[in-house]
Amino acid sequence: MKPIFTSLTVDTDPVVESAHRAAMQTKQEAMHALIAAAQEKRGLVIVHTGDGKGKSTAAFGLLTRMLGHGRRCVVVQFIKSGDAAIERHLRSPQLAWHRCGEGFTWDTQNRAGDVEAVRTGWAIAVQAMQDPEVGLVLLDELNIAMAYDYLPVGEVVAGLRLRVPSQHVVLTGRGAPEALIEAADLVTEMREVKHPFKAGVKAQAGVEY
Repeated sequence: MKPIFTSLTVDTDPVVESAHRAAMQTKQEAMHALIAAAQEKRGLVIVHTGDGKGKSTAAFGLLTRMLGHGRRCVVVQFIKSGDAAIERHLRSPQLAWHRCGEGFTWDTQNRAGDVEAVRTGWAIAVQAMQDPEVGLVLLDELNIAMAYDYLPVGEVVAGLRLRVPSQHVVLTGRGAPEALIEAADLVTEMREVKHPFKAGVKAQAGVEY
């Protein structure tokens, strides 16, 4: 059987090597200068929005990292029901998990009930944001709650400003209001390029939930 991989010939032209080394050194010096200039340390407001997949997934990855550093974390899930698989495998005395949504809004078809669930979750979030022992608060799908006018964005921004200064807060969900984006320190917009659901592929365990 012929080998699948063949040896790779690397260009060792000294002119190419010298140019590459000079370019990388310039990048290194620029990065070191940026790192040296960044002296402030404080809690961040992080927003994951956009129509692409991965907003909550990225937030839970950050949550895992914080737990790995021994920090207390609080998760409040709005609108969609809690992800039992993630919750089950992230059991930790440092983690408090609150499921306040009864599902997606097209499932409940009950605006009053959805508003009440969001209000319940927001009260829990406000309490967590005022606890100096909590290092991270994850507000999953709160952006959608604001987009549906279940909770005023002004109230959310005010709550974020009154939180413990060293605390990080992550808000996920499509349709993040402009006022929230302005108040945030880090905003990432997930853009859908291609999605299997539109090709008739059903949601699968371990990928979508």
